[in-house]
Amino acid sequence: MKIFSGSSNKPLTQEIANKLQIPVSPLDIFIFPDGERRVRVLGEVLEDNAIAIQSTANPPDQNYMELFFIVDALKRSGAKFVTAVIPYLGYQRQDHIFRSGEAVSLEVIVETLEAVGVNRIITVDLHSPKIPELFNIKIDHLSALSIFAEKIKSLSLNNFVLVSPDMGGIRRIKILSELLSGAQWATIEKNRDLVTGSVEASKIEGKVKDKTAIIVDDMISSGGTIDMAVNLLLENGAKSVFVFATHPVFSGEAVKILSNSKAEKIFVTDSILVSKEKQFSKLEMLSISGIIAKAIV
Repeated sequence: MKIFSGSSNKPLTQEIANKLQIPVSPLDIFIFPDGERRVRVLGEVLEDNAIAIQSTANPPDQNYMELFFIVDALKRSGAKFVTAVIPYLGYQRQDHIFRSGEAVSLEVIVETLEAVGVNRIITVDLHSPKIPELFNIKIDHLSALSIFAEKIKSLSLNNFVLVSPDMGGIRRIKILSELLSGAQWATIEKNRDLVTGSVEASKIEGKVKDKTAIIVDDMISSGGTIDMAVNLLLENGAKSVFVFATHPVFSGEAVKILSNSKAEKIFVTDSILVSKEKQFSKLEMLSISGIIAKAIV
Protein backbone atom coordinates (compact mmCIF):
# COMPACT_ATOMS: atom_id res chain seq x y z
CA MET A 1 0.00 0.00 0.00
CA LYS A 2 1.25 3.47 -0.89
CA ILE A 3 -0.10 6.87 0.14
CA PHE A 4 -0.07 9.95 -2.08
CA SER A 5 -1.04 13.49 -1.18
CA GLY A 6 -2.65 16.19 -3.25
CA SER A 7 -1.84 19.83 -2.53
CA SER A 8 -4.90 20.68 -0.45
CA ASN A 9 -4.13 19.12 2.95
CA LYS A 10 -0.62 17.71 3.24
CA PRO A 11 -0.52 17.91 7.07
CA LEU A 12 -3.55 15.59 7.33
CA THR A 13 -1.98 13.16 4.85
CA GLN A 14 1.20 13.09 6.93
CA GLU A 15 -0.77 12.42 10.13
CA ILE A 16 -2.60 9.52 8.46
CA ALA A 17 0.68 8.12 7.13
CA ASN A 18 2.25 8.38 10.59
CA LYS A 19 -0.60 6.39 12.12
CA LEU A 20 -0.24 3.73 9.42
CA GLN A 21 3.55 3.81 9.86
CA ILE A 22 4.23 4.17 6.15
CA PRO A 23 5.86 7.07 4.28
CA VAL A 24 4.03 9.44 1.94
CA SER A 25 5.07 8.50 -1.60
CA PRO A 26 6.29 11.32 -3.85
CA LEU A 27 4.29 13.04 -6.58
CA ASP A 28 5.49 15.74 -8.95
CA ILE A 29 2.69 18.31 -9.25
CA PHE A 30 3.82 21.04 -11.62
CA ILE A 31 1.80 24.21 -12.22
CA PHE A 32 2.25 25.87 -15.60
CA PRO A 33 2.21 29.69 -15.92
CA ASP A 34 -1.38 29.58 -17.19
CA GLY A 35 -2.53 27.63 -14.11
CA GLU A 36 -2.79 24.18 -15.72
CA ARG A 37 -1.41 21.27 -13.71
CA ARG A 38 0.70 18.29 -14.62
CA VAL A 39 0.85 15.31 -12.27
CA ARG A 40 3.53 12.63 -12.38
CA VAL A 41 3.94 9.62 -10.10
CA LEU A 42 7.54 9.27 -8.90
CA GLY A 43 8.42 5.69 -8.15
CA GLU A 44 6.87 2.28 -8.72
CA VAL A 45 3.17 1.57 -8.10
CA LEU A 46 2.68 -1.43 -10.40
CA GLU A 47 0.10 -3.80 -8.83
CA ASP A 48 0.01 -1.65 -5.68
CA ASN A 49 -2.98 -0.48 -3.67
CA ALA A 50 -2.74 3.32 -3.87
CA ILE A 51 -4.33 5.84 -1.50
CA ALA A 52 -4.83 9.36 -2.89
CA ILE A 53 -5.72 11.95 -0.24
CA GLN A 54 -7.23 15.27 -1.27
CA SER A 55 -9.78 17.53 0.41
CA THR A 56 -11.85 19.37 -2.17
CA ALA A 57 -12.41 22.84 -0.76
CA ASN A 58 -10.82 26.25 -1.12
CA PRO A 59 -10.85 26.08 -4.15
CA PRO A 60 -12.98 23.02 -4.99
CA ASP A 61 -12.54 23.09 -8.78
CA GLN A 62 -8.75 23.21 -8.67
CA ASN A 63 -8.51 20.51 -6.01
CA TYR A 64 -10.89 18.20 -7.85
CA MET A 65 -8.98 18.54 -11.12
CA GLU A 66 -5.73 17.77 -9.32
CA LEU A 67 -7.32 14.69 -7.72
CA PHE A 68 -8.59 13.48 -11.09
CA PHE A 69 -5.07 13.81 -12.51
CA ILE A 70 -3.51 12.01 -9.53
CA VAL A 71 -5.89 9.06 -9.88
CA ASP A 72 -5.35 8.91 -13.64
CA ALA A 73 -1.56 8.98 -13.18
CA LEU A 74 -1.75 6.18 -10.61
CA LYS A 75 -3.90 4.03 -12.88
CA ARG A 76 -1.67 4.63 -15.90
CA SER A 77 1.34 3.71 -13.74
CA GLY A 78 -0.21 0.33 -12.98
CA ALA A 79 -1.88 0.73 -9.58
CA LYS A 80 -4.38 -2.12 -9.29
CA PHE A 81 -6.71 -0.43 -6.77
CA VAL A 82 -7.08 3.27 -6.00
CA THR A 83 -8.80 4.61 -2.91
CA ALA A 84 -9.61 8.33 -2.96
CA VAL A 85 -9.71 9.76 0.55
CA ILE A 86 -11.76 12.94 0.26
CA PRO A 87 -12.27 14.17 3.85
CA TYR A 88 -14.46 17.03 2.63
CA LEU A 89 -16.43 16.21 -0.51
CA GLY A 90 -16.87 19.45 -2.44
CA TYR A 91 -20.19 20.19 -4.16
CA GLN A 92 -22.06 17.94 -1.72
CA ARG A 93 -24.69 20.62 -1.12
CA GLN A 94 -25.58 20.45 -4.82
CA ASP A 95 -26.81 16.86 -4.73
CA HIS A 96 -30.19 17.46 -6.39
CA ILE A 97 -32.07 20.04 -8.45
CA PHE A 98 -33.38 22.87 -6.28
CA ARG A 99 -34.71 25.01 -9.16
CA SER A 100 -35.53 24.21 -12.76
CA GLY A 101 -32.56 24.47 -15.11
CA GLU A 102 -29.85 23.71 -12.54
CA ALA A 103 -27.06 21.18 -12.95
CA VAL A 104 -26.74 18.43 -10.35
CA SER A 105 -23.10 19.29 -9.74
CA LEU A 106 -22.37 16.46 -7.32
CA GLU A 107 -23.52 13.85 -9.84
CA VAL A 108 -20.99 15.25 -12.33
CA ILE A 109 -18.25 14.94 -9.69
CA VAL A 110 -19.26 11.37 -8.82
CA GLU A 111 -19.34 10.29 -12.46
CA THR A 112 -15.91 11.82 -13.08
CA LEU A 113 -14.36 10.14 -10.03
CA GLU A 114 -15.62 6.81 -11.30
CA ALA A 115 -14.55 7.54 -14.89
CA VAL A 116 -10.91 8.29 -13.97
CA GLY A 117 -10.67 4.97 -12.16
CA VAL A 118 -11.37 5.47 -8.45
CA ASN A 119 -12.25 2.10 -6.91
CA ARG A 120 -13.21 3.26 -3.43
CA ILE A 121 -14.07 6.52 -1.67
CA ILE A 122 -13.48 7.41 1.97
CA THR A 123 -15.15 10.61 3.13
CA VAL A 124 -16.39 12.21 6.34
CA ASP A 125 -19.72 13.65 7.50
CA LEU A 126 -21.59 14.22 4.27
CA HIS A 127 -24.29 16.89 4.20
CA SER A 128 -26.94 14.29 3.36
CA PRO A 129 -26.98 10.56 4.27
CA LYS A 130 -28.42 9.88 0.81
CA ILE A 131 -25.28 11.01 -1.05
CA PRO A 132 -23.60 7.54 -0.98
CA GLU A 133 -26.51 6.29 -3.10
CA LEU A 134 -25.12 8.33 -6.02
CA PHE A 135 -21.99 6.18 -6.19
CA ASN A 136 -21.60 2.90 -8.07
CA ILE A 137 -18.31 2.19 -6.29
CA LYS A 138 -17.68 1.40 -2.63
CA ILE A 139 -17.91 4.42 -0.35
CA ASP A 140 -17.00 4.53 3.33
CA HIS A 141 -18.92 7.36 5.00
CA LEU A 142 -17.14 8.12 8.27
CA SER A 143 -18.29 10.36 11.09
CA ALA A 144 -16.47 12.70 13.45
CA LEU A 145 -19.25 12.43 16.04
CA SER A 146 -17.30 9.99 18.21
CA ILE A 147 -14.46 12.53 18.30
CA PHE A 148 -16.93 15.26 19.26
CA ALA A 149 -18.40 13.06 22.00
CA GLU A 150 -15.00 12.47 23.58
CA LYS A 151 -14.19 16.19 23.49
CA ILE A 152 -17.55 17.12 25.02
CA LYS A 153 -16.97 14.61 27.83
CA SER A 154 -13.56 16.15 28.50
CA LEU A 155 -15.13 19.60 28.93
CA SER A 156 -17.04 18.33 32.01
CA LEU A 157 -20.02 20.55 31.27
CA ASN A 158 -23.03 20.46 33.59
CA ASN A 159 -26.61 20.75 32.35
CA PHE A 160 -25.91 20.95 28.62
CA VAL A 161 -28.13 20.51 25.59
CA LEU A 162 -27.10 19.52 22.06
CA VAL A 163 -28.48 21.80 19.35
CA SER A 164 -28.91 21.25 15.62
CA PRO A 165 -28.86 24.60 13.78
CA ASP A 166 -31.48 23.28 11.33
CA MET A 167 -34.06 20.50 11.03
CA GLY A 168 -31.83 18.62 8.56
CA GLY A 169 -29.32 17.90 11.32
CA ILE A 170 -31.70 16.02 13.62
CA ARG A 171 -30.29 12.61 12.65
CA ARG A 172 -26.77 13.82 13.46
CA ILE A 173 -27.80 15.22 16.83
CA LYS A 174 -29.66 12.03 17.80
CA ILE A 175 -26.57 9.91 17.12
CA LEU A 176 -24.39 12.23 19.21
CA SER A 177 -27.00 12.16 21.98
CA GLU A 178 -26.72 8.37 22.11
CA LEU A 179 -22.92 8.62 22.32
CA LEU A 180 -23.40 10.92 25.31
CA SER A 181 -25.73 8.62 27.26
CA GLY A 182 -28.95 10.17 26.02
CA ALA A 183 -28.07 13.86 26.30
CA GLN A 184 -30.94 16.30 25.76
CA TRP A 185 -31.19 17.95 22.37
CA ALA A 186 -33.00 20.78 20.59
CA THR A 187 -33.29 22.11 17.05
CA ILE A 188 -33.55 25.48 15.37
CA GLU A 189 -35.94 26.02 12.50
CA LYS A 190 -34.46 28.10 9.71
CA ASN A 191 -35.33 29.18 6.19
CA ARG A 192 -32.79 29.60 3.38
CA ASP A 193 -33.23 31.81 0.29
CA LEU A 194 -32.38 29.54 -2.66
CA VAL A 195 -31.24 32.52 -4.77
CA THR A 196 -29.02 34.42 -2.31
CA GLY A 197 -28.26 31.62 0.15
CA SER A 198 -29.13 33.90 3.08
CA VAL A 199 -30.54 32.20 6.17
CA GLU A 200 -33.19 33.33 8.62
CA ALA A 201 -33.73 31.51 11.93
CA SER A 202 -37.29 31.36 13.21
CA LYS A 203 -37.66 29.42 16.48
CA ILE A 204 -36.13 26.83 18.80
CA GLU A 205 -37.74 23.43 19.34
CA GLY A 206 -36.62 22.21 22.77
CA LYS A 207 -35.46 23.63 26.10
CA VAL A 208 -32.26 25.69 26.24
CA LYS A 209 -32.95 28.14 29.09
CA ASP A 210 -30.26 28.05 31.80
CA LYS A 211 -28.34 25.36 29.90
CA THR A 212 -25.00 25.25 28.13
CA ALA A 213 -25.88 24.88 24.45
CA ILE A 214 -23.65 22.83 22.15
CA ILE A 215 -24.31 23.50 18.46
CA VAL A 216 -23.36 20.59 16.20
CA ASP A 217 -23.20 20.89 12.40
CA ASP A 218 -21.51 19.19 9.46
CA MET A 219 -19.77 22.33 8.23
CA ILE A 220 -19.23 26.04 8.73
CA SER A 221 -19.24 27.92 5.44
CA SER A 222 -20.02 31.64 5.69
CA GLY A 223 -20.44 31.51 9.47
CA GLY A 224 -23.80 33.24 9.23
CA THR A 225 -25.91 30.25 10.28
CA ILE A 226 -23.71 29.54 13.30
CA ASP A 227 -23.60 33.19 14.42
CA MET A 228 -27.37 33.46 14.09
CA ALA A 229 -27.85 30.24 16.07
CA VAL A 230 -25.50 31.40 18.85
CA ASN A 231 -27.36 34.70 19.22
CA LEU A 232 -30.78 33.03 19.15
CA LEU A 233 -29.79 30.55 21.86
CA LEU A 234 -28.43 33.28 24.13
CA GLU A 235 -31.54 35.38 23.55
CA ASN A 236 -33.61 32.38 24.66
CA GLY A 237 -31.77 31.97 27.93
CA ALA A 238 -28.83 29.67 27.20
CA LYS A 239 -25.99 30.30 29.68
CA SER A 240 -23.25 29.81 27.12
CA VAL A 241 -22.72 28.29 23.68
CA PHE A 242 -20.07 25.97 22.24
CA VAL A 243 -19.85 25.03 18.55
CA PHE A 244 -18.75 21.74 16.97
CA ALA A 245 -18.54 21.37 13.17
CA THR A 246 -16.69 18.83 11.07
CA HIS A 247 -15.68 20.88 8.04
CA PRO A 248 -14.16 24.39 8.37
CA VAL A 249 -14.97 25.69 4.89
CA PHE A 250 -14.65 29.28 6.19
CA SER A 251 -15.71 31.16 3.06
CA GLY A 252 -16.09 34.92 2.68
CA GLU A 253 -16.19 36.78 6.01
CA ALA A 254 -16.53 33.60 8.08
CA VAL A 255 -13.38 34.10 10.14
CA LYS A 256 -14.35 37.65 11.08
CA ILE A 257 -17.90 36.59 11.94
CA LEU A 258 -16.80 33.61 14.02
CA SER A 259 -14.00 35.38 15.88
CA ASN A 260 -16.48 38.10 16.88
CA SER A 261 -19.28 35.69 17.77
CA LYS A 262 -20.50 35.15 21.32
CA ALA A 263 -19.61 31.45 21.25
CA GLU A 264 -17.24 30.35 24.02
CA LYS A 265 -15.29 28.00 21.76
CA ILE A 266 -15.52 26.67 18.20
CA PHE A 267 -14.26 23.14 17.53
CA VAL A 268 -13.65 21.92 13.97
CA THR A 269 -11.68 19.04 12.44
CA ASP A 270 -8.68 19.05 10.13
CA SER A 271 -10.74 17.74 7.20
CA ILE A 272 -9.88 21.04 5.49
CA LEU A 273 -6.57 22.80 6.03
CA VAL A 274 -7.12 26.06 7.92
CA SER A 275 -4.29 28.46 7.13
CA LYS A 276 -2.66 30.42 9.95
CA GLU A 277 -4.29 33.56 8.59
CA LYS A 278 -7.73 32.02 9.20
CA GLN A 279 -7.07 30.74 12.71
CA PHE A 280 -8.37 32.68 15.73
CA SER A 281 -8.32 32.38 19.51
CA LYS A 282 -11.72 30.67 19.88
CA LEU A 283 -10.87 28.00 17.31
CA GLU A 284 -9.66 24.53 18.29
CA MET A 285 -8.77 21.78 15.82
CA LEU A 286 -9.64 18.11 16.35
CA SER A 287 -7.96 15.50 14.16
CA ILE A 288 -9.80 12.93 12.05
CA SER A 289 -6.55 11.23 11.01
CA GLY A 290 -7.22 8.32 13.36
CA ILE A 291 -10.64 7.38 12.00
CA ILE A 292 -9.38 7.69 8.41
CA ALA A 293 -6.30 5.56 9.08
CA LYS A 294 -8.52 2.91 10.68
CA ALA A 295 -10.86 2.93 7.66
CA ILE A 296 -7.97 2.59 5.20
CA VAL A 297 -6.78 -0.68 6.70
